[in-house]
Amino acid sequence: MAFRVRVIHSVLLGLIGLSFIVYSSYYVSPGQMYKSEAIYKAEAPSEDFYRAPNKSLHTNVSFQENRMLEAVMVTNFSVITVPAAAVETKRITSTKAAIVLEDATRESVIQHVPPPVPVQNNKKQGQGIKTEDLYVAGFNIPCVDLCPKLGEGLKILILVTSAPDHCEARSAIRQTWGHYNLRNDMAIAFVVGIGSDAGNQIVNEESNLYGDIIQGNFIDSYDNLTLKTVSMMEWIHDYCPESHFVLKTDDDMFINVPKLLTFLVKHQNSKMTFFGRLAKKWRPIRKSSSKYYVSPVQYSAKIFPDFTTGPAYLFTSDVVSDVYTKALETTYLKLEDVFTTGVVAQALKIKRQHVNEFFNKRIPLNACTVKKGISIHMVKYHEQFELWKKLLDGRSKCK
Repeated sequence: MAFRVRVIHSVLLGLIGLSFIVYSSYYVSPGQMYKSEAIYKAEAPSEDFYRAPNKSLHTNVSFQENRMLEAVMVTNFSVITVPAAAVETKRITSTKAAIVLEDATRESVIQHVPPPVPVQNNKKQGQGIKTEDLYVAGFNIPCVDLCPKLGEGLKILILVTSAPDHCEARSAIRQTWGHYNLRNDMAIAFVVGIGSDAGNQIVNEESNLYGDIIQGNFIDSYDNLTLKTVSMMEWIHDYCPESHFVLKTDDDMFINVPKLLTFLVKHQNSKMTFFGRLAKKWRPIRKSSSKYYVSPVQYSAKIFPDFTTGPAYLFTSDVVSDVYTKALETTYLKLEDVFTTGVVAQALKIKRQHVNEFFNKRIPLNACTVKKGISIHMVKYHEQFELWKKLLDGRSKCK
Protein backbone atom coordinates (compact mmCIF):
# COMPACT_ATOMS: atom_id res chain seq x y z
CA MET A 1 0.00 0.00 0.00
CA ALA A 2 2.80 2.41 0.91
CA PHE A 3 4.55 1.62 -2.34
CA ARG A 4 1.47 2.58 -4.37
CA VAL A 5 1.17 5.87 -2.50
CA ARG A 6 4.78 6.76 -3.29
CA VAL A 7 4.29 5.97 -6.99
CA ILE A 8 1.13 8.07 -7.20
CA HIS A 9 2.87 10.91 -5.35
CA SER A 10 5.82 10.87 -7.80
CA VAL A 11 3.51 10.91 -10.84
CA LEU A 12 1.55 13.86 -9.48
CA LEU A 13 4.73 15.87 -8.81
CA GLY A 14 5.95 15.15 -12.35
CA LEU A 15 2.67 16.32 -13.88
CA ILE A 16 2.75 19.53 -11.81
CA GLY A 17 6.35 20.28 -12.88
CA LEU A 18 5.60 19.65 -16.56
CA SER A 19 2.55 21.94 -16.36
CA PHE A 20 4.66 24.72 -14.85
CA ILE A 21 7.28 24.46 -17.63
CA VAL A 22 4.64 24.57 -20.38
CA TYR A 23 2.90 27.51 -18.71
CA SER A 24 6.15 29.52 -18.37
CA SER A 25 7.24 28.89 -21.96
CA TYR A 26 3.86 29.90 -23.36
CA TYR A 27 3.13 33.06 -21.33
CA VAL A 28 6.54 34.68 -21.04
CA SER A 29 6.48 37.91 -23.13
CA PRO A 30 8.57 38.19 -26.33
CA GLY A 31 9.79 41.58 -25.10
CA GLN A 32 11.28 40.03 -21.96
CA MET A 33 13.02 37.32 -23.95
CA TYR A 34 14.37 39.94 -26.45
CA LYS A 35 15.54 42.18 -23.65
CA SER A 36 17.37 39.40 -21.90
CA GLU A 37 19.08 38.36 -25.12
CA ALA A 38 20.03 41.97 -25.96
CA ILE A 39 21.53 42.55 -22.50
CA TYR A 40 23.52 39.37 -22.79
CA LYS A 41 24.88 40.41 -26.17
CA ALA A 42 25.74 43.90 -24.97
CA GLU A 43 27.67 42.51 -22.02
CA ALA A 44 29.41 39.83 -24.06
CA PRO A 45 30.31 41.16 -27.55
CA SER A 46 30.81 38.76 -30.40
CA GLU A 47 34.10 37.86 -32.03
CA ASP A 48 33.62 40.79 -34.43
CA PHE A 49 34.24 43.23 -31.59
CA TYR A 50 37.05 45.48 -32.76
CA ARG A 51 39.22 48.07 -31.08
CA ALA A 52 41.15 50.41 -33.36
CA PRO A 53 44.73 51.26 -32.38
CA ASN A 54 45.33 54.64 -30.72
CA LYS A 55 45.56 57.40 -33.27
CA SER A 56 44.38 60.95 -33.66
CA LEU A 57 41.99 60.33 -36.54
CA HIS A 58 38.63 59.05 -35.34
CA THR A 59 36.65 57.41 -38.08
CA ASN A 60 34.03 54.70 -38.28
CA VAL A 61 35.02 51.07 -38.78
CA SER A 62 32.20 49.36 -40.65
CA PHE A 63 31.07 45.76 -40.35
CA GLN A 64 28.79 43.78 -42.62
CA GLU A 65 25.85 43.37 -40.26
CA ASN A 66 22.24 42.74 -41.18
CA ARG A 67 21.10 46.26 -40.26
CA MET A 68 24.43 48.00 -40.84
CA LEU A 69 24.26 49.79 -37.48
CA GLU A 70 27.32 50.88 -35.59
CA ALA A 71 28.12 52.88 -32.48
CA VAL A 72 31.40 54.65 -32.01
CA MET A 73 32.83 54.53 -28.49
CA VAL A 74 35.54 57.06 -27.83
CA THR A 75 38.00 56.88 -24.99
CA ASN A 76 41.54 58.23 -24.78
CA PHE A 77 41.57 59.09 -28.51
CA SER A 78 40.67 55.51 -29.45
CA VAL A 79 37.71 54.23 -31.41
CA ILE A 80 35.74 51.15 -30.43
CA THR A 81 33.14 49.97 -32.91
CA VAL A 82 30.36 47.80 -31.55
CA PRO A 83 28.62 45.44 -34.01
CA ALA A 84 24.95 45.98 -34.74
CA ALA A 85 23.94 42.88 -32.85
CA ALA A 86 25.14 44.49 -29.64
CA VAL A 87 23.25 47.72 -30.26
CA GLU A 88 19.50 47.25 -30.23
CA THR A 89 18.43 50.60 -28.77
CA LYS A 90 19.51 54.20 -29.26
CA ARG A 91 20.17 54.72 -25.57
CA ILE A 92 23.17 52.76 -24.32
CA THR A 93 25.33 53.49 -21.31
CA SER A 94 28.90 52.52 -20.40
CA THR A 95 31.17 53.44 -17.51
CA LYS A 96 34.26 53.28 -19.70
CA ALA A 97 33.19 55.19 -22.80
CA ALA A 98 30.51 57.41 -24.31
CA ILE A 99 28.53 55.89 -27.14
CA VAL A 100 27.50 58.26 -29.88
CA LEU A 101 24.48 57.08 -31.81
CA GLU A 102 22.09 59.89 -32.66
CA ASP A 103 20.17 58.08 -35.35
CA ALA A 104 20.22 54.56 -36.71
CA THR A 105 20.26 55.89 -40.26
CA ARG A 106 22.88 58.62 -39.73
CA GLU A 107 26.57 57.85 -39.91
CA SER A 108 28.48 59.08 -36.86
CA VAL A 109 31.70 60.98 -37.37
CA ILE A 110 33.94 61.93 -34.45
CA GLN A 111 37.24 63.74 -34.86
CA HIS A 112 39.51 65.43 -32.41
CA VAL A 113 43.01 66.81 -32.64
CA PRO A 114 45.14 65.32 -29.84
CA PRO A 115 47.21 67.41 -27.43
CA PRO A 116 50.63 68.47 -28.79
CA VAL A 117 53.09 65.60 -28.74
CA PRO A 118 56.23 66.44 -26.72
CA VAL A 119 59.07 67.58 -28.96
CA GLN A 120 61.43 64.90 -27.71
CA ASN A 121 58.99 62.15 -28.74
CA ASN A 122 58.59 63.69 -32.19
CA LYS A 123 62.35 63.78 -32.59
CA LYS A 124 62.50 60.07 -31.86
CA GLN A 125 59.87 59.45 -34.50
CA GLY A 126 61.65 61.76 -36.89
CA GLN A 127 58.47 63.22 -38.32
CA GLY A 128 55.33 65.13 -37.40
CA ILE A 129 51.70 64.19 -37.89
CA LYS A 130 50.45 64.08 -41.46
CA THR A 131 47.32 66.10 -42.16
CA GLU A 132 45.59 63.04 -43.58
CA ASP A 133 45.88 61.41 -40.14
CA LEU A 134 43.83 64.24 -38.64
CA TYR A 135 41.36 65.07 -41.39
CA VAL A 136 37.90 63.55 -41.77
CA ALA A 137 36.48 64.12 -45.23
CA GLY A 138 32.87 64.99 -45.94
CA PHE A 139 30.39 67.53 -44.59
CA ASN A 140 27.66 67.64 -41.98
CA ILE A 141 26.06 70.47 -43.97
CA PRO A 142 27.24 70.32 -47.61
CA CYS A 143 25.23 73.29 -48.99
CA VAL A 144 25.07 71.57 -52.37
CA ASP A 145 22.79 74.19 -53.95
CA LEU A 146 25.21 77.08 -53.50
CA CYS A 147 26.91 76.56 -56.88
CA PRO A 148 24.49 75.46 -59.61
CA LYS A 149 26.16 73.48 -62.39
CA LEU A 150 29.32 73.17 -60.25
CA GLY A 151 29.86 76.93 -60.37
CA GLU A 152 29.74 77.34 -64.12
CA GLY A 153 29.41 81.04 -64.93
CA LEU A 154 30.62 82.25 -61.52
CA LYS A 155 33.23 84.99 -61.52
CA ILE A 156 34.05 84.39 -57.89
CA LEU A 157 33.17 82.22 -54.93
CA ILE A 158 33.66 83.89 -51.53
CA LEU A 159 34.06 81.52 -48.58
CA VAL A 160 34.03 83.15 -45.16
CA THR A 161 35.58 81.13 -42.34
CA SER A 162 33.49 81.49 -39.19
CA ALA A 163 32.76 79.77 -35.87
CA PRO A 164 29.37 78.22 -35.03
CA ASP A 165 28.55 80.82 -32.37
CA HIS A 166 29.59 83.86 -34.49
CA CYS A 167 25.99 84.47 -35.55
CA GLU A 168 26.22 88.26 -35.14
CA ALA A 169 29.27 88.50 -37.42
CA ARG A 170 27.53 86.42 -40.11
CA SER A 171 24.35 88.46 -39.79
CA ALA A 172 26.27 91.73 -40.22
CA ILE A 173 27.98 90.42 -43.37
CA ARG A 174 24.69 89.25 -44.88
CA GLN A 175 23.21 92.72 -44.35
CA THR A 176 26.22 94.59 -45.79
CA TRP A 177 28.77 93.43 -48.36
CA GLY A 178 27.23 89.94 -48.37
CA HIS A 179 24.34 91.46 -50.33
CA TYR A 180 26.38 90.79 -53.46
CA ASN A 181 25.36 87.16 -53.05
CA LEU A 182 22.23 88.18 -54.99
CA ARG A 183 24.30 88.38 -58.17
CA ASN A 184 24.17 85.38 -60.47
CA ASP A 185 27.92 85.53 -61.11
CA MET A 186 28.87 85.34 -57.43
CA ALA A 187 28.32 82.99 -54.49
CA ILE A 188 29.02 83.60 -50.79
CA ALA A 189 28.96 81.06 -47.95
CA PHE A 190 30.29 80.57 -44.41
CA VAL A 191 32.55 77.64 -43.52
CA VAL A 192 32.34 76.33 -39.95
CA GLY A 193 33.31 73.26 -37.96
CA ILE A 194 31.56 71.33 -35.20
CA GLY A 195 30.89 73.37 -32.06
CA SER A 196 28.84 73.09 -28.89
CA ASP A 197 25.25 71.84 -29.00
CA ALA A 198 24.03 75.44 -28.85
CA GLY A 199 26.43 76.52 -31.61
CA ASN A 200 25.46 73.62 -33.85
CA GLN A 201 21.79 74.44 -33.37
CA ILE A 202 22.43 78.03 -34.47
CA VAL A 203 24.28 76.78 -37.54
CA ASN A 204 21.46 74.41 -38.48
CA GLU A 205 18.86 77.15 -38.11
CA GLU A 206 20.89 79.55 -40.27
CA SER A 207 21.43 76.85 -42.86
CA ASN A 208 17.69 76.22 -43.11
CA LEU A 209 16.95 79.95 -43.26
CA TYR A 210 19.68 81.26 -45.57
CA GLY A 211 21.21 78.22 -47.26
CA ASP A 212 24.73 79.63 -46.97
CA ILE A 213 26.39 77.38 -44.35
CA ILE A 214 29.03 74.72 -45.03
CA GLN A 215 29.88 72.60 -41.97
CA GLY A 216 32.83 70.23 -42.15
CA ASN A 217 33.73 67.22 -40.02
CA PHE A 218 36.20 68.82 -37.62
CA ILE A 219 36.09 70.41 -34.20
CA ASP A 220 35.97 74.19 -34.64
CA SER A 221 39.03 75.62 -32.85
CA TYR A 222 42.12 77.73 -33.50
CA ASP A 223 44.36 74.67 -33.70
CA ASN A 224 42.08 73.25 -36.40
CA LEU A 225 42.13 76.26 -38.74
CA THR A 226 44.22 74.31 -41.24
CA LEU A 227 41.62 71.52 -41.19
CA LYS A 228 39.01 74.17 -41.96
CA THR A 229 40.97 75.32 -45.01
CA VAL A 230 41.50 71.74 -46.18
CA SER A 231 37.75 71.16 -45.79
CA MET A 232 37.14 74.30 -47.84
CA MET A 233 39.40 72.97 -50.62
CA GLU A 234 37.56 69.66 -50.59
CA TRP A 235 34.20 71.42 -50.88
CA ILE A 236 35.33 73.56 -53.82
CA HIS A 237 36.72 70.48 -55.54
CA ASP A 238 33.46 68.57 -55.07
CA TYR A 239 30.80 71.24 -55.52
CA CYS A 240 32.15 74.38 -57.20
CA PRO A 241 35.23 73.66 -59.34
CA GLU A 242 34.06 75.82 -62.26
CA SER A 243 34.24 79.16 -60.44
CA HIS A 244 37.29 80.92 -61.85
CA PHE A 245 38.32 82.68 -58.63
CA VAL A 246 37.89 81.92 -54.93
CA LEU A 247 38.31 84.38 -52.07
CA LYS A 248 39.02 82.92 -48.65
CA THR A 249 38.34 85.41 -45.86
CA ASP A 250 37.35 85.62 -42.18
CA ASP A 251 34.15 86.85 -40.56
CA ASP A 252 35.93 89.87 -39.03
CA MET A 253 36.84 91.22 -42.46
CA PHE A 254 35.20 93.93 -44.55
CA ILE A 255 35.40 93.17 -48.27
CA ASN A 256 35.11 95.93 -50.84
CA VAL A 257 33.37 93.78 -53.45
CA PRO A 258 33.31 96.38 -56.28
CA LYS A 259 37.07 96.83 -55.87
CA LEU A 260 37.52 93.07 -55.84
CA LEU A 261 35.50 92.65 -59.05
CA THR A 262 37.64 95.29 -60.77
CA PHE A 263 40.74 93.36 -59.72
CA LEU A 264 39.31 90.14 -61.18
CA VAL A 265 38.78 91.75 -64.57
CA LYS A 266 42.44 92.81 -64.69
CA HIS A 267 43.63 89.30 -63.78
CA GLN A 268 41.05 87.18 -65.58
CA ASN A 269 43.75 85.27 -67.49
CA SER A 270 45.70 84.33 -64.36
CA LYS A 271 46.34 80.67 -63.57
CA MET A 272 47.80 78.73 -60.62
CA THR A 273 48.18 81.83 -58.42
CA PHE A 274 47.54 82.99 -54.87
CA PHE A 275 46.94 86.75 -54.48
CA GLY A 276 47.09 88.68 -51.22
CA ARG A 277 49.35 90.46 -48.75
CA LEU A 278 52.63 88.62 -49.18
CA ALA A 279 54.69 87.86 -46.07
CA LYS A 280 58.37 87.31 -46.82
CA LYS A 281 61.12 85.71 -44.76
CA TRP A 282 59.07 85.17 -41.64
CA ARG A 283 60.73 82.94 -39.06
CA PRO A 284 58.98 80.17 -37.11
CA ILE A 285 58.42 80.95 -33.43
CA ARG A 286 60.19 78.30 -31.38
CA LYS A 287 58.98 79.44 -27.96
CA SER A 288 56.63 76.68 -26.81
CA SER A 289 54.44 79.04 -24.75
CA SER A 290 53.55 81.11 -27.82
CA LYS A 291 50.19 80.77 -29.55
CA TYR A 292 52.11 80.59 -32.83
CA TYR A 293 54.68 78.01 -31.70
CA VAL A 294 56.04 75.73 -34.40
CA SER A 295 58.28 72.84 -33.43
CA PRO A 296 61.28 71.85 -35.58
CA VAL A 297 59.51 68.57 -36.22
CA GLN A 298 56.53 70.36 -37.75
CA TYR A 299 58.73 72.64 -39.82
CA SER A 300 62.51 72.34 -39.64
CA ALA A 301 63.69 75.23 -41.86
CA LYS A 302 64.67 78.52 -40.25
CA ILE A 303 62.51 80.65 -42.58
CA PHE A 304 58.98 80.08 -43.86
CA PRO A 305 58.30 80.14 -47.59
CA ASP A 306 56.66 83.35 -48.80
CA PHE A 307 52.94 83.17 -48.04
CA THR A 308 49.81 85.30 -48.27
CA THR A 309 48.45 86.27 -44.86
CA GLY A 310 45.33 84.45 -43.74
CA PRO A 311 42.63 87.09 -43.06
CA ALA A 312 41.95 87.27 -46.79
CA TYR A 313 43.56 85.82 -49.90
CA LEU A 314 42.41 85.16 -53.44
CA PHE A 315 43.30 82.22 -55.66
CA THR A 316 42.48 80.76 -59.03
CA SER A 317 40.40 77.61 -58.74
CA ASP A 318 42.85 75.54 -60.79
CA VAL A 319 45.06 75.23 -57.68
CA VAL A 320 42.35 73.53 -55.59
CA SER A 321 42.76 69.89 -56.55
CA ASP A 322 46.56 69.88 -56.25
CA VAL A 323 46.53 71.88 -53.00
CA TYR A 324 43.96 69.56 -51.43
CA THR A 325 45.90 66.42 -52.35
CA LYS A 326 49.29 67.81 -51.35
CA ALA A 327 47.96 69.23 -48.07
CA LEU A 328 46.84 65.79 -46.91
CA GLU A 329 50.35 64.42 -47.54
CA THR A 330 52.07 67.27 -45.68
CA THR A 331 53.01 67.45 -41.99
CA TYR A 332 50.26 69.29 -40.13
CA LEU A 333 50.83 72.93 -39.21
CA LYS A 334 48.13 74.90 -37.41
CA LEU A 335 49.18 78.19 -39.07
CA GLU A 336 46.81 77.74 -41.99
CA ASP A 337 48.10 80.60 -44.16
CA VAL A 338 51.71 79.48 -43.79
CA PHE A 339 50.70 75.88 -44.41
CA THR A 340 48.40 76.41 -47.41
CA THR A 341 49.82 79.38 -49.30
CA GLY A 342 53.41 78.87 -48.13
CA VAL A 343 54.53 75.29 -47.52
CA VAL A 344 52.05 73.52 -49.79
CA ALA A 345 52.04 76.19 -52.51
CA GLN A 346 55.82 76.22 -52.69
CA ALA A 347 55.98 72.44 -52.93
CA LEU A 348 53.60 72.67 -55.90
CA LYS A 349 55.41 75.68 -57.38
CA ILE A 350 52.25 77.78 -57.28
CA LYS A 351 52.80 81.49 -57.79
CA ARG A 352 52.12 83.90 -54.91
CA GLN A 353 51.58 87.54 -55.83
CA HIS A 354 51.52 90.56 -53.53
CA VAL A 355 48.51 92.88 -53.79
CA ASN A 356 48.63 96.20 -51.91
CA GLU A 357 44.85 96.47 -51.72
CA PHE A 358 44.70 93.51 -49.33
CA PHE A 359 45.26 95.48 -46.13
CA ASN A 360 44.60 92.50 -43.82
CA LYS A 361 45.10 94.74 -40.82
CA ARG A 362 43.30 97.40 -38.83
CA ILE A 363 43.37 100.75 -40.63
CA PRO A 364 41.70 104.14 -40.11
CA LEU A 365 38.05 103.57 -40.95
CA ASN A 366 37.43 106.62 -43.09
CA ALA A 367 35.64 106.63 -46.42
CA CYS A 368 38.76 107.00 -48.55
CA THR A 369 40.72 104.10 -47.00
CA VAL A 370 37.63 101.91 -47.22
CA LYS A 371 37.25 102.62 -50.92
CA LYS A 372 40.94 102.06 -51.70
CA GLY A 373 41.24 98.62 -50.15
CA ILE A 374 39.91 95.19 -51.09
CA SER A 375 40.01 93.81 -47.55
CA ILE A 376 40.13 95.35 -44.07
CA HIS A 377 40.86 93.27 -40.98
CA MET A 378 39.70 93.33 -37.34
CA VAL A 379 36.26 94.73 -38.10
CA LYS A 380 33.68 94.21 -35.35
CA TYR A 381 30.22 93.18 -36.44
CA HIS A 382 28.64 96.58 -35.69
CA GLU A 383 31.42 98.30 -37.66
CA GLN A 384 30.45 96.41 -40.81
CA PHE A 385 27.44 98.72 -41.12
CA GLU A 386 29.60 101.84 -40.72
CA LEU A 387 32.04 100.70 -43.41
CA TRP A 388 29.22 99.67 -45.71
CA LYS A 389 27.69 103.12 -45.40
CA LYS A 390 31.04 104.79 -46.10
CA LEU A 391 31.63 102.57 -49.12
CA LEU A 392 28.28 103.58 -50.61
CA ASP A 393 28.73 107.26 -49.77
CA GLY A 394 29.12 109.05 -53.10
CA ARG A 395 29.88 112.45 -51.54
CA SER A 396 33.40 111.71 -50.28
CA LYS A 397 36.21 112.95 -52.51
CA CYS A 398 39.41 110.94 -52.35
CA LYS A 399 42.75 111.47 -54.06
